[in-house]
Amino acid sequence: MGASDRPLRIAIAGFGWWGRHIVKRLSGHEGISAVAVVEPVEAVHPDIQASGLEPLETLDSALAREDIDAVVLTTPNPFHEEQVIACAGAGKHVFCEKPLGLTAASARRSVAAVEKAGVQLGIGHERRFEPAMVALKTAIDSGEMGTIMHAEAAFSHDKLIGVPKDDWRTSKAVSPAAGMTAMGIHLTDLLISFFGRVETVQAMTASRSLGWETGDVVTAQFGFEAGMTATLSAVLHTPHFIRMHVFGSDRWIEVLNASHPDTPGGKVDYAIAKTGEPTKRRQFEWEDAVVHNLEAFAEAVRGQAPYPFTTEQMVHNIEVLEAITLSAEDRRTVRIAELA
Repeated sequence: MGASDRPLRIAIAGFGWWGRHIVKRLSGHEGISAVAVVEPVEAVHPDIQASGLEPLETLDSALAREDIDAVVLTTPNPFHEEQVIACAGAGKHVFCEKPLGLTAASARRSVAAVEKAGVQLGIGHERRFEPAMVALKTAIDSGEMGTIMHAEAAFSHDKLIGVPKDDWRTSKAVSPAAGMTAMGIHLTDLLISFFGRVETVQAMTASRSLGWETGDVVTAQFGFEAGMTATLSAVLHTPHFIRMHVFGSDRWIEVLNASHPDTPGGKVDYAIAKTGEPTKRRQFEWEDAVVHNLEAFAEAVRGQAPYPFTTEQMVHNIEVLEAITLSAEDRRTVRIAELA
């Protein structure tokens, strides 16, 4: 069996919430085979073994193995650049959970390393693979919505309110701008995929109830190089709410997700409005967009299809994250060109 025929053999680095989630999602997958989990905390090694995988204490031990083709990073944000570069240096393909970096310069260094090594880089923005988002992008690209005027994007929940106050997710240095690295960065990825490059950013954060250093509310507005505008909000302490609403001169389209992307079974409502006509409504069934993204990564590794994210988009999303972080400090307008 050739490399293009056998399953992609991966190691998962990190066995926290999302690492456990990836292990569960890939169990029994025919095209992607998890063989090991890198986790320095030995207390959770029995859990890894119970999942049928081999625990490894260091990333280097995974990178030295010939039976591992790629590494999926589900580690804390500050480790991503160092670990992406290490994987690339070892000739391993690497899938990095968001964010790729905390600054544009960091993201550029990671991209330079994978491009130099000739390995595939994947990124954990699964929302592009949701059927409703695919339908929305098709409508935008086809021109049927007319001139795109504006978009409103929201991604909020209370899934993280129980984390300890000293957890890395609560730190401004590690998880800047409140809910941006947890939720908001998925929205900016979608907006970039819809409309292209952002030109200006204005953002603010607030700390309302959790007492986290980074805050628990973030909102931002964007001006795109193509001329349209958009707003974003992410709240870390409120019931689930995920919405994308794009306004065109001829019609608007709204997408409402009944569940988080990691929660199977939720319906997705899709509404289309045009002046003088009844609003058309349909529902999409939940699909495992997380696995769809990993499958697209595996196909790109095998050379079967291009990965649907460009490295330019990956870096630009981190430029936008950095601009939001800077803007939120004093609520000033930040131009992306300043970060070049």
